[in-house]
Amino acid sequence: MANLKDVAKQAGLSVNTVSRVLNNRGYISDKTKEKVYRVMKEMNYQPNEMARALFRKKSNMIGLIIPAISHPFFAELTGYLEYYADLKGYKLLLCNSNRNVSKEVDYIEMLKKNQVDAIIMGSAVLDVQHYLHLGLPIVSFDRVISEDIPVVTSDNLEGGRLAARLLIGKGCRHTVYIQRGIDGPQHHFMLAGLRRQGYEEALKHAGLAPMYLQLEVEEGSYTGGDTAIAAYLQEHPEIDGVFASSDVIAAEVIHACNLLGKEIPSAMRIVGYDDVQLASLISPRLSTVRQPIQEMSEAIMELAVQQIEGQTVAMVNTFPVTAVERGTT
Repeated sequence: MANLKDVAKQAGLSVNTVSRVLNNRGYISDKTKEKVYRVMKEMNYQPNEMARALFRKKSNMIGLIIPAISHPFFAELTGYLEYYADLKGYKLLLCNSNRNVSKEVDYIEMLKKNQVDAIIMGSAVLDVQHYLHLGLPIVSFDRVISEDIPVVTSDNLEGGRLAARLLIGKGCRHTVYIQRGIDGPQHHFMLAGLRRQGYEEALKHAGLAPMYLQLEVEEGSYTGGDTAIAAYLQEHPEIDGVFASSDVIAAEVIHACNLLGKEIPSAMRIVGYDDVQLASLISPRLSTVRQPIQEMSEAIMELAVQQIEGQTVAMVNTFPVTAVERGTT
């Protein structure tokens, strides 16, 4: 297999000149460039991207650590991030942690060895200290790591208020907030917890008592809570409204209601959070709190690239949310 020295020898040029052509470094005449590319094609030479990254001290790769690519929200987020990374000339290196601490540690080491130019942190299981001394630009999604690391989030507090007000406005007097995976040593850093706070505030302002159901995460799965939800609703037949902390959980609530024969929305009103595509596909179509996933993704990538280029960035980037009413309310 041909190497850089072989190409240089065949082209009658120095190794340094060929390297400069490959890395677009310094002035090289068009004639020389054409000669190098012609010889590369003749010899079927493929440049080693890692070697080029070492030469340039830039890999044009950005690492993304998320808890579960199978989750509809993170699937959409990843899709948009890849789109905006490509527009800016970067490749996205996806790390699916499955909420596993050791796996996340391994991924961080892998990203360092691959010399990524930045890391987007969307997972939530690893102690924040692991991210503070990487010496890399970092953008955090929905989680506060430190005052020196920018975070992108939606207005979770207002989102909780909007969901509760929508249920109250529809006549609900016994509502429950259902969440999954918020407990744990690192989850007090998660801004998504503010959804619960907003829900509490709106209910207490209306003179109503909030209720809560915590679903467990089993083996990295973000589904399978419908039986637990059904059991809880049987224990509390007075419940007439549900605010689910994600559209996925809201879909599980719909399934639980179907199992129990509860009519939606006459006997049960449901509001989700995210407004992923799933919300418009299930039946009845889901009322939810929309966070602007595409706009947030664009901002995340912009913050990553700005840091790579040495620019000063805003540390807290909060996007507004809106209530979207559909068939479940």
